[in-house]
Amino acid sequence: MMRRAPITLILTAVLATAPAVQARDGDLDQRVQRLEQLMQSRGLMEMLTRLEQLQREVQELRGQVEVQGHTLEQLKKRQRDLYMDVDRRLQQLESGAPAAGVGAPDQPPPPSAASQPGEAGDTDAVTDAAAGVDQRQQYQQALDILREGRYMQAAEAFSGFLQAHPDSAYAANAQYWLAESYYVTRQFPRALEEFRQVVETYSDSNKVADARLKVAFIHYEMEDWQAARQALDAVIADYPGTTAARLAEERLARLNREGR
Repeated sequence: MMRRAPITLILTAVLATAPAVQARDGDLDQRVQRLEQLMQSRGLMEMLTRLEQLQREVQELRGQVEVQGHTLEQLKKRQRDLYMDVDRRLQQLESGAPAAGVGAPDQPPPPSAASQPGEAGDTDAVTDAAAGVDQRQQYQQALDILREGRYMQAAEAFSGFLQAHPDSAYAANAQYWLAESYYVTRQFPRALEEFRQVVETYSDSNKVADARLKVAFIHYEMEDWQAARQALDAVIADYPGTTAARLAEERLARLNREGR
């Protein structure tokens, strides 16, 4: 009986502490569950935050695509304008009509003043006439290359003509079409330099109005809005009532519409 007493006491103590152990186990389970829920909530929050960030990035990309699409359309329109302008001028040359904003089309140089028959000047007159025919042929060849759309070959041809015949009656026209060859291929800095040569070197030429208009157009293409406005205003003021002035007014109106 004495040996059974300690065993009984031990069993009684174990049974007495069992509910407390079970309670602690239950408490631990609840804490683990709460931690799991908390971790799940944080994961969801991170996923939501990331999702919102991705949505913002997609919206920004869409905005960039729209801007690039608009810019591309503007570039396409400008390119069409360039080709249509050159094509119109070449058609006018082929039909014999005057180019926009200038006087008569490219014509053969006037014959040199010949001396009376029998005088010593006859030989010089014949030589000058032959040189004029040669210049006309060389100039016409360059113009034909331009009409075919081979703009870089045309630029080389006009440049060669100007080097060979700097004082030719066709020099101003050759200089203008040399600049036009660079303009239509969007080599604007070089085209600007060549059009300015028309204005500065051949100030009496009927190509000056068109050259000044193209200088304004190049400033527009290069997004130098202030210089473009000034050049357009000058063409309108200096050549009122001409096609060059009308085209300058149209480009000025476009600048206003675009808020430039």
